[in-house]
Amino acid sequence: MQTQTMTNDSQPIFWRDPQFPHIDLRYIADGHQVRYIPHSHEQWSIGVILKGQSSFLCGDRLHQVAEGDLVIMNAQEVHCCNPAPESAWSYYMMHIDCHWLAQRLFEAGIQDEAIWEPTLQDVIKDSALSEIMRNVCDLLLSDTSTNEKSVALNRWLTQLFEHIKQLPREFNERNAPPTLAKVAFYLIEHGDLDDPIDKVAARFGFSNSYLTRQFKRYYQTTPHAFRINRRIQLSQIALKNGVPIAEVANQFGFSDQAHFQRAFKERVAATPKQYRTPPCHH
Repeated sequence: MQTQTMTNDSQPIFWRDPQFPHIDLRYIADGHQVRYIPHSHEQWSIGVILKGQSSFLCGDRLHQVAEGDLVIMNAQEVHCCNPAPESAWSYYMMHIDCHWLAQRLFEAGIQDEAIWEPTLQDVIKDSALSEIMRNVCDLLLSDTSTNEKSVALNRWLTQLFEHIKQLPREFNERNAPPTLAKVAFYLIEHGDLDDPIDKVAARFGFSNSYLTRQFKRYYQTTPHAFRINRRIQLSQIALKNGVPIAEVANQFGFSDQAHFQRAFKERVAATPKQYRTPPCHH
């Protein structure tokens, strides 16, 4: 049984399948009015732009991207990609579990160990890889057998990462200082807690203002926005598991459903209801 949330062209389609628990796929046919605020995902993500052009901010790196480009976001990396004014905007976005992907690349002989290493490219301009991803995504949304989907997906990932291995580093990782990274890890692990940020800062020996400055420098967002983003990540997991929306909003510290709806849509470009709509059966 697979989940394929069908909507009109201006709303996203989400594809999920229990046979592929490590993959989430999103398709937007007409997203020219979609606007995201800076956010991040729990998974490694890659998208293919089908129509339009955009400024793509990933970390502190700004790119101009257009139809046929592949865009890449590492897990927990803050990014934002909104279409240019008057531009069409259509894309596929695939979110892939990092642990599964590392194991897959190890088994394919692309990596020496089954340990995930963040990629060091934001954008790939390769028409052949772009076309393959588009075809794989079309296939996943179709009634094709699970085996055919699996073969096509694995073949594409192998080709993609063999290509990535040959690319020069597009940027150097800028690792946060260890104590700051501990704060980020604390906010990830305790995203549902509502302790004030100034108390979190004091817990790790920072003033509130210093913590905020350092967070903006290394994570491109404030500690508060970082925690809200983590709550949205956790709420996505809960919604996929069928937890009622009101319960999710309460569980993850949102003051009411309206607050939850607003924060969710700013980061997912869909309402919680659209995201968790019961599956269509094929």
